[in-house]
Amino acid sequence: METTPLLPLASWGTPDMVFDRLEGAWDLDRSIEGKATMVGIARFARLDTGQLKYREEGRIQLPDGQAFDGHREYVFERSPDGFSVFFAETPLRLFHAIVIVRKGDELVGSAGHLCIADQYDSVYRFRADGSFVIEHLVKGPRKDYLSRTVFKRRGL
Repeated sequence: METTPLLPLASWGTPDMVFDRLEGAWDLDRSIEGKATMVGIARFARLDTGQLKYREEGRIQLPDGQAFDGHREYVFERSPDGFSVFFAETPLRLFHAIVIVRKGDELVGSAGHLCIADQYDSVYRFRADGSFVIEHLVKGPRKDYLSRTVFKRRGL
């Protein structure tokens, strides 16, 4: 069986190195099944606290042709073998904590979050090509969709 070299994965390093490697600008491409798409830019900026402020901005396209600009912000905080993601509120409120493990040629972390009655099950995949993917499977009385966002380092 022939194996693919894992050299690009070295850009992510080990699970405890992923947090630092997020810093900078990323192109994002999101699909929310049957509901919308979004193309834009995400930036992870280092704060004085050592945390990373995440801000995404982009153009959202609805199936009926309507389009508008949107943005979202979170705060990421390093934790052993991963990171925690907080809603950018005062005070910060935990969205989920991600523990990253190696699975094949990817580094992967997952977590769940109950928002009132809607369950968010999230998976972060840090891929061998240097990109990463965040998927949120959302189920509940008000929501039922899969959001999938692919991030590629800007300028590559």
